[in-house]
Amino acid sequence: MDKAKSFLSKNAMLVVLVMVMILFEILMSSTGRGSLFSPANLTNLIRQNSYVVILATGMLLCILTGGNIDLSVGSVVVLVAAVSGILIVNMQMNIYLAIFICLLFGTLIGAWQAFWIAYVRVPPFVTTLAGMLIFRGIALLLLGAQGISPYPENYLALFQSFVPGEGNAAFTLTISVALAVAALVIFAGMQIFSRIHKKRKGYSLEHIAWMIIRIAVISGVVLFVFFRMGEHRGIPVILIWLGVIVMAYNYFTQNTIPGRYLYAMGGNEKAARLSGINTKRMMFFAYTNMGFLSGVTALVCVARFGQAGTTLGTGFELDAIGACFIGGASAYGGIGKVGGAVIGAIFMGVLNMGMSIMGVDVNMQRVIKGSVLLAAVIFDVLSKKRKQMA
Repeated sequence: MDKAKSFLSKNAMLVVLVMVMILFEILMSSTGRGSLFSPANLTNLIRQNSYVVILATGMLLCILTGGNIDLSVGSVVVLVAAVSGILIVNMQMNIYLAIFICLLFGTLIGAWQAFWIAYVRVPPFVTTLAGMLIFRGIALLLLGAQGISPYPENYLALFQSFVPGEGNAAFTLTISVALAVAALVIFAGMQIFSRIHKKRKGYSLEHIAWMIIRIAVISGVVLFVFFRMGEHRGIPVILIWLGVIVMAYNYFTQNTIPGRYLYAMGGNEKAARLSGINTKRMMFFAYTNMGFLSGVTALVCVARFGQAGTTLGTGFELDAIGACFIGGASAYGGIGKVGGAVIGAIFMGVLNMGMSIMGVDVNMQRVIKGSVLLAAVIFDVLSKKRKQMA
């Protein structure tokens, strides 16, 4: 019984997500508003919330260092987008060279902020708040009043096309299911490898039955989603990009020494420094990486909208921070997983889509999302106090 409670506690947000999705499905079906699980809605859910997943993955690393956040990500996104528009649309530069320059530019912006945070010890809140104002101002100067468009089709295809692309319905469905199976084999292998690695290191492990149940549930959900998308247009290419990013960062945080250093810093930065961890270097890495992923997000967003618009990136930082906290990251740092951030991002996406389809007033949507975020942080604070009192 205790192990079951522990399992449910660790996967509470996943359970809540499933319940919310089922609730919206019942409400939509009973009112004749379609289905949340329709192939088109599932595809739109992924494409519309891809930016949250990418940014939340990077934001998690910042939060792990001690509850720190990056308020500038939305402004970095629009600035990198402006640079991409100048290079790809105005200068008609080779798209791959332009992508490299944009990613390098985003990384350099992250490194610039990381320097002040890690080595000069300017508080992250102040540094990134200044960056939020500076970078959006520069972006608006570059974009002008109209923004930059249109982007070439070969660029748009890198992020907005589908796999397998053109083909009959049966072929599309077969390829979609095959991709799901391949992804699940990789996922299961990583879970097993992680368990073996932790066992060798002497870490406490959950009962193997719970690991099997988790893999089985996730496999069932993934197969269902890929099957439904296969009935539509196939697998969005952006989903493949997201899978690569999520698996890479999940492996980094859970199975590498630098990844464990981030958790150690969040637990007690002074103790981590005294134990030999270069905390300045790790802080520098976390914020430099955030700049890189903001660059990735910019490239994805301009492909989705077909232009580098002046309003791009507005509120992105709040979505990323909210996804992390809703997904189980601690406001104090040292606790959180990439998978949890992804679940938080999907949860917010489901709320947005479900409430929009149900016709909920936009202002009420903000009230509900704010309440959910506050509830997640309150739960984290109370849980930490309960553990301290135990």
